[in-house]
Amino acid sequence: MDLFTATQRGLYHRPTMDHHQRADEPTTILDLLDGALVRYAERPALGLWHDDGTTTTWTYRELDRRSRLAAWRLRTRLQLDPGDRILTWSPSEPALPAVYIGAMRTGLILVPLDLRMSSDAVQGIVGRAEPRHLILGTGHDAPDPAAAGLEDFPTTTVAALVADPDAEMEAAGWEEQVGAWTRPRPDDVWDLIFTSGTTGTPKGVMVAHDNLLATMAAINRAIPPLEHRVVSVLPLSHLFEQAIGLIYALSVGADILYVRSRNPRVLFAALQAHRVTSMIVVPQVLDLFWTAIEREADKSGRRSLFDRLRRIARHLPYRLRRLLFRSVHRRLGGSLSLFVSSGAFLPPALQQAWEDLGVVVVQGYGSSENGFGTCTTPQDHGLGTVGRPMAPVELRVADDGEVLFRGPTLFKGYWRDPEATARAIDPDGWYHTGDIGHLDPDGRLVLSGRTKDRIVLPNGFKVYPEDLENALRIAGIRDAIVIETAPGRIEAVVLLHGVGVEDPAAATPVVDAAVRAANATLGPQQRIAAWRVWPGDDFPRTHTLKIKRDPIREWATVDEGAAPRASN
Repeated sequence: MDLFTATQRGLYHRPTMDHHQRADEPTTILDLLDGALVRYAERPALGLWHDDGTTTTWTYRELDRRSRLAAWRLRTRLQLDPGDRILTWSPSEPALPAVYIGAMRTGLILVPLDLRMSSDAVQGIVGRAEPRHLILGTGHDAPDPAAAGLEDFPTTTVAALVADPDAEMEAAGWEEQVGAWTRPRPDDVWDLIFTSGTTGTPKGVMVAHDNLLATMAAINRAIPPLEHRVVSVLPLSHLFEQAIGLIYALSVGADILYVRSRNPRVLFAALQAHRVTSMIVVPQVLDLFWTAIEREADKSGRRSLFDRLRRIARHLPYRLRRLLFRSVHRRLGGSLSLFVSSGAFLPPALQQAWEDLGVVVVQGYGSSENGFGTCTTPQDHGLGTVGRPMAPVELRVADDGEVLFRGPTLFKGYWRDPEATARAIDPDGWYHTGDIGHLDPDGRLVLSGRTKDRIVLPNGFKVYPEDLENALRIAGIRDAIVIETAPGRIEAVVLLHGVGVEDPAAATPVVDAAVRAANATLGPQQRIAAWRVWPGDDFPRTHTLKIKRDPIREWATVDEGAAPRASN
């Protein structure tokens, strides 16, 4: 039997173990969560920040109850069977995790859709996953199924699934029924994450309970349990947010508040009200917050003092840094001390900025396929590194620089795509990430970029765009993408708003000076020959907020873009 056939047949198994397994020995994510739901029963678990500044909050006990209501309706009302796929398409709200946990209780496989996905991407995923039902979010920012051609697809809202029981449910003894159901096995797939769907054939990453439980073990070695109050701003369709911002957070008793706005004013109000201690972010969110703080310093006329204090603060203990910037911390709720960042390259200058204020930035590196890869820690979070692997994860850097992982965190393969699975995981069990990196003298992983983005000059010298982009950021250009526009010719594409100048003519001397400063720090064969201004307000991005380099490269090389400005 090949890997694909074995995996497909193993999507759902009737476990032989006792379903009353001890909570302190979880073998599935459901065991882990059920233990937390009992242990922290009366604590606040999930909340939603409303536009008027009020919140709706569920305790761990209420989350447990709502998840069981969702489970009963999924199996009994919607007639869904173990192994069936269900689409979830919803902004973050407490009902959505309740549906996730309810689906685990029922043995269903989640297929999360991102709110930013194009209709073509959604249609591609529907065609590949063959789901039986759509679970739709509510509110003014909820998606419209008709926009993706799903107006006739069987649909139920998250609110309907978690609603209070009706008389028929009570008469049927719904709670006893759910409690008697056979629980999932460790190798049952519960999450089907489609990492692509905008071009070509979408690939579905099959994540089983044991994969994510191994990731939880690694995370617990990296981050000690804290009294977390978390403000969640990333979509729950992302495995990063599911794993760290939801499952890990719930497992340690965190109080999670969902905020569905990207407006800095709204976000800061929520941070302050929740007295946030920790956040799970992508670098773009860190940059959004930091830009707002810098603008406040500019408006107050104290930017020079702010920058001078930062230079002083980075030589002080974190406790004193927080004291030095206590007015900023008051705006952030007074308790923010930890960011966990992943999903894209984190510019060291951006990490340094937050750490100057006394907020530790821990950086993780992984993917949907391998879950946890490496991570820095609150005790070891140096700039420019993504840290070390934690047991049970194994790391190896191949001779050509590609980063490889092996261990129980690895996914079960790509959905109905054995060829792609075989290309991703070699016969020795190593997952090939497509990322380039090396180990520093202390064994920490330093990433250089993607193999497909690496620029190989005519003389064979290899240039990694992220190295150059970071040099530009340090020189003052917040947003830039480096590409090869002709053999051996390296150019930068910049966003004007990242330069702080709106008029293209006025930007020329600013960008010229920054490019010269960056080139002065780079090797002779890394230097940037010219730069162009991107015509939009932001670079094209995937639904996971990563920049799409191919359209930028095509604009600059095929469409010729705006005329390049030579770097002197």
